[in-house]
Amino acid sequence: MTSDTNDFPSCSADVDGSMFLQPGKMYEYSFTFQVPEGPLPPSFKGKYGGVCYLITAYVDREKQLPLEITKNFDVVEPIDVNTPTLLCPVVGSNKKKVTCFFLSDGYVCIAAKIDRKGYCQGDQICINAQFQNNCSRIVVPKAAILAKQTYKVSGNTKVVKEKLNSVRGNHIISGMSESWCGKCLQIPTVKPSISSQIIRLEYSLLVYVHIPGSKKLVLELPLVIGTIPYNGMNSRTSSTASNCSSVSSSSMSWPHMEFPEQAPATPFDVSSGSHRLECPTTPLLDDFDGLPESPIFMKSTVFSYGSSPVSSEVDENGNCECMVE
Repeated sequence: MTSDTNDFPSCSADVDGSMFLQPGKMYEYSFTFQVPEGPLPPSFKGKYGGVCYLITAYVDREKQLPLEITKNFDVVEPIDVNTPTLLCPVVGSNKKKVTCFFLSDGYVCIAAKIDRKGYCQGDQICINAQFQNNCSRIVVPKAAILAKQTYKVSGNTKVVKEKLNSVRGNHIISGMSESWCGKCLQIPTVKPSISSQIIRLEYSLLVYVHIPGSKKLVLELPLVIGTIPYNGMNSRTSSTASNCSSVSSSSMSWPHMEFPEQAPATPFDVSSGSHRLECPTTPLLDDFDGLPESPIFMKSTVFSYGSSPVSSEVDENGNCECMVE
């Protein structure tokens, strides 16, 4: 059976505006609608919720169930990473005192800088960093991209954190330091940043140091993932590794970096009114590098003691600590 395609405007309408559709023919109806003005949250699907836009077309049939079909469409919020606020460099530093059996064991310092705050998926983040190890342990510098999803509904808050791509450096022995000049970390395929009232999707770069027998020293630098790529017109904020490598060593020298007297609160602290994190912070940053972890101290004497029972505790921030009794 062949069918002709007819447009609705060419069909004859009754007084009440209804039209009779003859059987055996195909009809097309062209329509447009206005998207609501103002900012719309972009399409998103997460673990505990999402934002979805649907359009439904249906046909009423006399004495029969209506026919309907639903299609979804995506809404993308334009985020231009070329705005001045996203082109500014991001700098930070942190310091941690290390103890052993309540005795001071020196300290570990981090100072890091990235050339800009805004990136798009597939971009390379060039990290300039300095690590100083003034404790008796062998530490390992690392960096990772963190995605944080925050859901707020009816006064309740749910937070999910996920570690994305990561990179690591060489072991740093006691009294030594290491410098990163243009160490690259690629942004994977992810959704752009979202800052709506009910769902927030935030990104950050974590530069941290693994300290055996102690909590990690973490420095968090905020990131914004946009949709309009960097145009590369500003050479000062170029994200290529060659430009990052051209930074002079004097500008990143250790004596010029300032560190707080006391280590600030870890970026994973959650207020008492918020829900607990989906997973502890320590497993989130523990990544298998294919190599055994460094020993706690540079030199130690091996004794033939019996094995001791090991227990683990989780503090109020969700951090997992191992204790040997």
